[in-house]
Amino acid sequence: MKDKSVKEIKEIVENLNEDQYGEYIDILNEDSRKSVQNIAKSLSKKLDKIKKEEERLEFINTFENEGYANGYLYIGGVDEAGRGPLAGPVVASVVVFEKGTKIPYINDSKKLSEAKREELFDIIKEQALDYGIGIVDNEEIDEYNILNATYMAMNKALNALKKKPDYLLLDAVTIPDLDIKQFPIIKGDAKSISIAGASILAKVTRDRLMYKYDEIYPQYGFKHHKGYGTKEHYEAIEKYGITPIHRKSFLKNVL
Repeated sequence: MKDKSVKEIKEIVENLNEDQYGEYIDILNEDSRKSVQNIAKSLSKKLDKIKKEEERLEFINTFENEGYANGYLYIGGVDEAGRGPLAGPVVASVVVFEKGTKIPYINDSKKLSEAKREELFDIIKEQALDYGIGIVDNEEIDEYNILNATYMAMNKALNALKKKPDYLLLDAVTIPDLDIKQFPIIKGDAKSISIAGASILAKVTRDRLMYKYDEIYPQYGFKHHKGYGTKEHYEAIEKYGITPIHRKSFLKNVL
C-alpha cells in the first residue's frame, strides 16, 4: 500500500467486501502516513459495528432457538401497532422465519427510521416462511374496547397464515382462548427476530393506511402524527370535529 496514493487507497477501501476489512486494517496500519492511519481507524470502526450487529442478530434469535430446542417446528412472532392513537385501526402481524434467519438491522419498529422500516418491510416479506396481517377498525375498537380489538387483530393475522404455528412469541401479551403454546416477552420486539419482523409489518401497514386517511382528511395532519394525540391533532378535532375514523371511546372527554 505504501506505493499507492491516499486517494488510491480510499478507492480500494471503498470497494472492499466486509470479510476483507480485517486483512486491510492490518495492511493499512503498516503505513506510517497519518491519513492512511485515519483510514485504518475508520475501517476498524466499521468492522466493530458489523461485529456488534452480528452479535445482536445472534441474540435476537435466542428465543426462537430455545423454541426449536424444545421441539417446536413452526415458530411465529406476533406484535401490533396502533393501540394508543385517537384515530384509525389497530393492526397486528405474525411472522414465521426459517430457523437461523438473520436480517441486518431488523429491530423494534420504534427504534428504526421510517425509511429503514419501509426497506425492511419488503425484505421481511421476502424472507419469511409465512406472514399474516390483521386489521381491526375504529368502530370495532369502540364496540369491543382496544384490548379485545387488539386480540381480534392478532387472530386475524394468525388466520391469514398458510400454516398454523405450533409456538408463538409475543410482545408482553398472551392471546386468550388460543390453542397454540404462547410465550410473552417483555420488550419482545427488541429481543426476538420474529416479533421484530411482526412489529415492522404492523407499523408500516398502519402508517400507510394513515397516509391514505390524510388524503381524505388533510386538515387533521394524520401523515404527521398517525392518529396519536398530539397538540396538532387535538386542535384539529376542536376546530373540525371528529371524522368517521376517530375512536369515540378514546375521545369521551372532548366530545
